Amino acid sequence: MIARKGTKLYSIVKLKCPHCHEGQFLESHPYDFKKLGDVRSECEVCHIQYEREPGFYYGAMYVSYALGVALFVTVWTTCNLWFDWLTVWSQIGLVIFFTIVLSPYLFALSKIIWANFFISYKSNATVRE
Repeated sequence: MIARKGTKLYSIVKLKCPHCHEGQFLESHPYDFKKLGDVRSECEVCHIQYEREPGFYYGAMYVSYALGVALFVTVWTTCNLWFDWLTVWSQIGLVIFFTIVLSPYLFALSKIIWANFFISYKSNATVRE
């Protein structure tokens, strides 16, 4: 299994703490619009601070841009390879639809990916550091 505990992919897919892979990274589900994209201040298990400095997650905008481009390329390529009867405007509509529907998840995903760049996994991270 590629996304096993101890890998960055596990933390990203499960939206778990990048340090201990036990605690939740987000305040709530990515589609809870009242707390959209809210990251916990620290892990409830290992107590590591998620925000390294003020404005730490501004860098996640670059990851979000890359995810948006990947989504566009995926939808556009899929339309052109398997649904070649779709018009260009239908393809644009599908890209817009999937972008709107997946935006909250991509927003959360960009933050957890960004955090995984800077926070490493530690197998015995259940104690306060």
